[in-house]
Amino acid sequence: MKATILDLRYRMKDVLRAIDRGEAVTVLHRGKEKARLLPIVRKSNDARAEDQEFFGMWKDRRDLVDPSAYVRKLRQPRYANLRKRR
Repeated sequence: MKATILDLRYRMKDVLRAIDRGEAVTVLHRGKEKARLLPIVRKSNDARAEDQEFFGMWKDRRDLVDPSAYVRKLRQPRYANLRKRR
């Protein structure tokens, strides 16, 4: 499929449908080819989070047992502990 800049602007939904069908879209500017949009070829067995190299690398950290408490502690003001002493 060939699409002009105006097609990208006003008919992007049609361009994305063509890409979903597996078509390559050539972008034209003033009649000359400027770019080519290609669909992403995905493997049938997409990678899961558990399969990633860094998944679970902090599983042994004791401060991350309760993620909500950890984030709450991170979001405290910098000198919150100084105010409590007064």
